Amino acid sequence: MGRARQGAQPGSLPPKQESALKTLGTEGLFLFSSLDTDQDMYISPEEFKPIAEKLTGSTPAASYEEDGLPPDPSEETLTIEARFQPLLLETMTKSKDGFLGVSRLALSGLRNWTTAASPSAVFAARHFQPFLPPPGQELGEPWWIIPSELSVFTGYLSNNRFYPPPPKGKEVIIHRLLSMFHPRPFVKTRFAPQGAVACLTAISNFHYTVLFRIHAEFQLSEPPDFPFWFSPGQFTGHIILSKDATHIRDFRLFVPNHRSLNVDMEWLYGASESSNMEVDIGYIPQMELEAAGPSVPSMILDEDGNMIDSRLPSGEPLQFVFEEIKWQQELSWEEAARRLEVAMYPFKKVTYLPFAEAFERAGAENKLVHSILLWGALDDQSCSGRTLRETVLESSPILALLNESFISTWSLVKELEDLQNNQENVSHKKLAGLHLEKYSFPVEMMICLPNGTVVHHINANYFLDITSMKPEDVENNVFSFSSTFEDPSTATYMQFLKEGLRRGLPLLQP
Repeated sequence: MGRARQGAQPGSLPPKQESALKTLGTEGLFLFSSLDTDQDMYISPEEFKPIAEKLTGSTPAASYEEDGLPPDPSEETLTIEARFQPLLLETMTKSKDGFLGVSRLALSGLRNWTTAASPSAVFAARHFQPFLPPPGQELGEPWWIIPSELSVFTGYLSNNRFYPPPPKGKEVIIHRLLSMFHPRPFVKTRFAPQGAVACLTAISNFHYTVLFRIHAEFQLSEPPDFPFWFSPGQFTGHIILSKDATHIRDFRLFVPNHRSLNVDMEWLYGASESSNMEVDIGYIPQMELEAAGPSVPSMILDEDGNMIDSRLPSGEPLQFVFEEIKWQQELSWEEAARRLEVAMYPFKKVTYLPFAEAFERAGAENKLVHSILLWGALDDQSCSGRTLRETVLESSPILALLNESFISTWSLVKELEDLQNNQENVSHKKLAGLHLEKYSFPVEMMICLPNGTVVHHINANYFLDITSMKPEDVENNVFSFSSTFEDPSTATYMQFLKEGLRRGLPLLQP
């Protein structure tokens, strides 16, 4: 999970950086580099601006790239309300006070974030145009609002940043919305999959319902503290809007809270460049934006263009009556969410069932269970299986074998620990116990019988170790490389699955 940061070694840097290292020291160069966003070894006034604002205590209102349309007095506006309950610190697995030397200072940005930055904000309806589908978009066919620019091949973006880049184009509305929670949202995450994907779930003559999923994260620290990244598993939600985006009937965006852990956190641990990134996960009960009601005109005009008072003589505001929308095509929320998930994560072309359900299905179909047990979720950004899902689990040969020969599931360690401690369901308690017996941090892949017996398993760290070795150095022929695949990871995982079949199939009940 933790990724080492390599310290800057004298003699290994370009001349300007070498000079800066001698002048500023390691920590000084780290701070300088975090401000030098274009890495030209000069701090421009624009780059220095965040420090100036912090020192002077003046933070001007943020300016956003608009779509070029001048404000229209007659256009409709929408009030969005934020609901925020801070992360439950007791749910953090490793970072209890004093444990592993984690200081209160390291978590200060997290501890101090107790309320939404903006409890309420007003938006013009037209600001939501980026949620409109492309022309000709079919019901249920996902499209990217903000495409992901990263993959396992491109690597990751730097951890050493404090301030998000200015949002552009369709990023603007998402940045503005997320800024209601915290002033430093990053619309583009450091890890793939980035971006925002959407799907039409209902169509009428004049309106769309759009379901969306957004991957974004927040930087909770500012200099001179070290970066602290807060990455919710995902933001999901829906919007009902007119086909010309002049009217918004409904809007909601939230972090799902149905799992026991839903946030990944990473921060520089120690006071130098050579320190590791410390990692933990936790649970946030509520992080939600919702429209207070449909959008309404900010000014009401009569037929002659004269402004009408928005309040009745009694002082009560005018009440707007909205016609009921008659949908001609509809898709269930569950199916649309599944399609967005597959768009974000190709490995979900295999169905991963809930833990207990997977073993029931395996018993009914007389199949083996392919089970993954992890510290963090596999199918969102609060993840400890990032490398696994971005490589072998989305490989075509692996997808084909999993779909043909296995029932698949993945589980959080925390959830199986809860199952194991549950005295009410003895069979689930037993299944969880058999899994936890074989688990080692951070990820364990297992092949099991329908009764929960583990017939074969491999730890992710060992898996990564052997896939980085040369084929001739691998002694255990159970994990030898196959000439069928050029990718050693795919070859090794295929061997793991086939060995599980070899051991497990004879033990299945006829």
